[in-house]
Amino acid sequence: MGKRLWVERNKDGSWDAFSDDGAHIKFGKDRGQFSPGDLMKIALAGCAALSSQFAIEHTLGEGKGAKVVVDGTYDADNDAYINFNEHVTVDAFDAGLTDEEAEKLAERIKRHVDKGCTVKHTYVQETPVRMDVTIRH
Repeated sequence: MGKRLWVERNKDGSWDAFSDDGAHIKFGKDRGQFSPGDLMKIALAGCAALSSQFAIEHTLGEGKGAKVVVDGTYDADNDAYINFNEHVTVDAFDAGLTDEEAEKLAERIKRHVDKGCTVKHTYVQETPVRMDVTIRH
């Protein structure tokens, strides 16, 4: 089982998410707050960024990374995203890569993300969600 996560509502209507190891993020539906749908996209982008990090640093040097932009198509009738689009950009101007080296790095990044991105693996399959509700009274 993964680490324990939970959310709690704030008096202002926003929410805080917590983990047992001390992580925290505020979210909600107001301006300047991430929505749950935004957090889904952030999870996908973050997973691609972390999964690609080794390939990028191996080629470009420690501390180098990618900018990962994710958007999605929302289907209001079904209240669900029907697809996500990821765009990974690596700034390699200073590296002096040849076209062939740049193409190899792009393929290596794709392989690393395809192999190591749990979020992507989860999103591309139908993932059942079980929910229990407890009313304490």
